[in-house]
Amino acid sequence: MAAYLQWRRFVFFDKELVKEPLGNDGAAPGAAPASGPSASKFLCLPPGITVCDSGRGSLVFGDMEGQIWFLPRSLQLTGFQAYKLRVTHLYQLKQHNILASVGEDEEGINPLVKIWNLEKRDGGNPLCTRIFPAIPGAEPTVVSCLTVHENLNFMAIGFTDGSVTLNKGDITRDRHSKTQILHKGNYPVTGLAFRQAGKTTHLFVVTTENVQSYIVSGKDYPRVELDTHGCGLRCSALSDPSQDLQFIVAGDECVYLYQPDERGPCFAFEGHKLIAHWFRGYLVIVSRDRKVSPKSEFTSRDSQSSDKQILNIYDLCNKFIAYSTVFEDVVDVLAEWGSLYVLTRDGRVHALQEKDTQTKLEMLFKKNLFEMAINLAKSQHLDSDGLAQIFMQYGDHLYSKGNHDGAVQQYIRTIGKLEPSYVIRKFLDAQRIHNLTAYLQTLHRQSLANADHTTLLLNCYTKLKDSSKLEEFIKTKSESEVHFDVETAIRVLRQAGYYSHALYLAENHAHHEWYLKIQLEDIKNYQEALRYIGKLPFEQAESNMKRYGKILMHHIPEQTTELLKGLCTDYRPSLEGRGDREAPGCRANSEEFIPIFANNPRELKAFLEHMSEVQPDSPQGIYDTLLELRLQNWAHEEEPQVKEKLHAEAISLLKSGRFCDVFDKALVLCQMHDFQDGVLYLYEQGKLFQQIMHYHMQHEQYRQVITVCERHGEQEPSLWEQALSYFARKEEDCKEYVAAVLKHIESKNLMPPLLVVQTLAHNSTATLSVIRDYLVQKLQKQSQQIAQDELRVRRYREETTRIRQEIQELKASPKIFQKTKCSICNSALELPSVHFLCGHSFHQHCFESYSESDADCPTCLPENRKVMDMIRAQEQKRDLHDQFQHQLKCSNDSFSVIADYFGRGVFNKLTLLTDPPTARLTASLEAGLQRDLLIHARRGT
Repeated sequence: MAAYLQWRRFVFFDKELVKEPLGNDGAAPGAAPASGPSASKFLCLPPGITVCDSGRGSLVFGDMEGQIWFLPRSLQLTGFQAYKLRVTHLYQLKQHNILASVGEDEEGINPLVKIWNLEKRDGGNPLCTRIFPAIPGAEPTVVSCLTVHENLNFMAIGFTDGSVTLNKGDITRDRHSKTQILHKGNYPVTGLAFRQAGKTTHLFVVTTENVQSYIVSGKDYPRVELDTHGCGLRCSALSDPSQDLQFIVAGDECVYLYQPDERGPCFAFEGHKLIAHWFRGYLVIVSRDRKVSPKSEFTSRDSQSSDKQILNIYDLCNKFIAYSTVFEDVVDVLAEWGSLYVLTRDGRVHALQEKDTQTKLEMLFKKNLFEMAINLAKSQHLDSDGLAQIFMQYGDHLYSKGNHDGAVQQYIRTIGKLEPSYVIRKFLDAQRIHNLTAYLQTLHRQSLANADHTTLLLNCYTKLKDSSKLEEFIKTKSESEVHFDVETAIRVLRQAGYYSHALYLAENHAHHEWYLKIQLEDIKNYQEALRYIGKLPFEQAESNMKRYGKILMHHIPEQTTELLKGLCTDYRPSLEGRGDREAPGCRANSEEFIPIFANNPRELKAFLEHMSEVQPDSPQGIYDTLLELRLQNWAHEEEPQVKEKLHAEAISLLKSGRFCDVFDKALVLCQMHDFQDGVLYLYEQGKLFQQIMHYHMQHEQYRQVITVCERHGEQEPSLWEQALSYFARKEEDCKEYVAAVLKHIESKNLMPPLLVVQTLAHNSTATLSVIRDYLVQKLQKQSQQIAQDELRVRRYREETTRIRQEIQELKASPKIFQKTKCSICNSALELPSVHFLCGHSFHQHCFESYSESDADCPTCLPENRKVMDMIRAQEQKRDLHDQFQHQLKCSNDSFSVIADYFGRGVFNKLTLLTDPPTARLTASLEAGLQRDLLIHARRGT
């Protein structure tokens, strides 16, 4: 039981008298008073009002004259004659434009129930759809209360004799409605109310002495006795869903709330209750302080007492009085258009307009009633932003009062709406670190924290040295439960020295770089770091070995080398017995890990040799580095046997065929380490015969010089010339080697004799006897060549003379054709026949069958075509100077090359023909004749 004396009182409603409208579009009820002379006239209702109700946009009144009045929002009062005598009860449905009324049309106790359809008209008045007597039997009694279900299927009427009748079916029609007595009792019925819960319909019945409920949606109408306390007329009401549709009974001592099957809470609101009404979550009670027996109150509605009456508006959820005022002789309290209207006996209508939510909250803020403001805001369904603003103001208030624990709880309720920095700045003091920790914890639980918040919270834990809270914060079960930035947490824990916690986060959230950084740089646990890398997937293992390989190689070289071997051949993460070991492995580029072995040549050699054996297709850098390493070891080794072994390994590696594409690099390595055998091998592989020659010359290895010339002279003849020059510069007795060189030069005709003599003239030890045989043989060959050339010249001259004679005969003498056989078929010639100057004759049909053109002899045509092709080739090659120079340089007989090109006309001057057309024609005929002679000459030879 709650005593209302402890409840605070507020003025959450504005009170004013309703004024008459200003014309057709007058002001709405509750509006601010207008200015002008007509603004002072207040609305006054007709006298004799006995009963009131509201709904469907109108206030409804019934009077002692039998009239029903309607007051719409425009305040234009209208009415009609409903009964002949008086109206006693009204019930306006909220969901239908249906009005139920009880009144009298004749003297005596014979009340009539009329159902009005306000949407239809009958002669200007609402249509009465049904009339029936309220008393079910012959025994007269007075109607005390009336209620109708919103579905129009139930209507209950209470009487002063304690009985209740229930009309079941369509209440607007006689045929579909059935009336029966639901309840009989000894006490007058003072209140009725229907309550719908799903498909179940309850009827609350209250008398002056008890409260009960019926289930009227079934057949047997089961009854439940709820209480032995009753109330007077109009002192009961049904709440809205905010109070779970409870039935309210306002007794003089307390106000009781009932569910259909039990009694709920009660409130000790003292005072003699006259009216109880429910309005938008508020309980409205009109009471009188003067103590009067509740039984006599049954007739209090007809009392003409002028006692002061108090109207209180209670907020049962938030436990305060929203409004309290005094009236004189209240007739009824109605709710419509979002406001309360109080009708007094003098015909005046008072409007109670509820203030807006923000105004009410500001009134509470001024009195520092923040808890009440929060509850009010929730009941008014204020949005989350509005609630957060209240929480912030409440927190500020508590903070200013020094209640930091309470303040942080309010600030926590603003998370998601209020900027966290606003709160954090207030609790940065070391003495308030507990409050800051609580706020930051909640911020993280709601996944609204950023990296700075995580840093701050972890620093709070470390300052407090609260390891349990720290472990609880970081050791979440799954990734989805993580409410903070893991990388930030690792960094903060590492800075604070909580390495084990940082390692836990790094390992569980796959921050491999942080895990390795802590193990290697802080804890110095190199074995564990290497083990961890071996568990990582291939990509992470590769990248982390590139980053931390040097550190690991410095401290644990053997284990690191083994891991690198596996990483570069067939890597599979070490999952401690788990995983698919049959799955194909991955391999990294072994060349990229060579810098890791910078200070570990022994491990580097083992790694390189392993890669070259296990993986022959390793990158070229592996073989280059292995060669360099073997050459270094060979160069620095002093033990002969070991040095010989290293020499063999280096040569074997060079001969492996892995340096064909990087010949220069291998050569440089061999030269840097003075590995002569390797240099000579590479020279030979690269066909650098000049370099091989120069090498032996530098080391005065005469026999090897001759050997090189003999082996490679065919590919590069200039080696013999260089050998001759080399021996010619030597002052030692090199006659044997000079003779060998001269013999080869003479056999291959590599140098002119004069150049040989000039070359050997520089050698003071070389005598004429050295080159005597060479000169004699050379002179004999030249003599033979001269004789052959003279013979050839004589033959060409004779041929030329003969050809000229033939040309002259063709020009000056007739040609006699004496052939008797066809040159094609060898048959005797018959006319018609074809004869050519070359001497061939053909049958005409043979010529036409075999000839390609009418102007060419079929027999001579192939040979003539070759000659013509040679002539055209000579003409095309006249300007081929590069080819001429090349042939001149490479030929053993330069003079023959020059003569050949001279014959082609390469050295002829360009001549412009400016002769007249006849002259050009004659010249062309002569040229054609010369060509024919040339063809003839070629055929003859």
